[in-house]
Amino acid sequence: MKHFASIAAISAFALLTGCASQNVSQPTLPLGGAVETGLKADVKVGETISGESSVNILFSVIKFGGDTQFADGVTYGGGEGGFALGLDPVASAKSAAAYKAVKASGADVIVAPRYEVNVQDYFVYKTVNVKVTGNKGTVTSIR
Repeated sequence: MKHFASIAAISAFALLTGCASQNVSQPTLPLGGAVETGLKADVKVGETISGESSVNILFSVIKFGGDTQFADGVTYGGGEGGFALGLDPVASAKSAAAYKAVKASGADVIVAPRYEVNVQDYFVYKTVNVKVTGNKGTVTSIR
């Protein structure tokens, strides 16, 4: 009987105290900023330049091989790969190809870049080959 009274007392205490959870909703607004400068660049357009890169993907997630140097600050639209967390193998191959084209030619930018993407998919193994062609752009002055 004493055991039953203890269980009843603990159960009553648990029912009276319970657990509490609090959630405070805060409306948010995405923070978007635009930086504008009054600078204009004069770009001299030169000869055709190109660069190539390839990457291997195992199980559609594990990227191995490929290049280790990339052009930064360039957005490649189209969402070809659809990978989260920056793991898109197509975008990384495009970035490496752009880096090689600019580095080899001594250009500042690639004018009108065109990307050829070739994906060989073998279910568990995939190879992505990218070739970029465009014109050499050299910044002659900034005013």
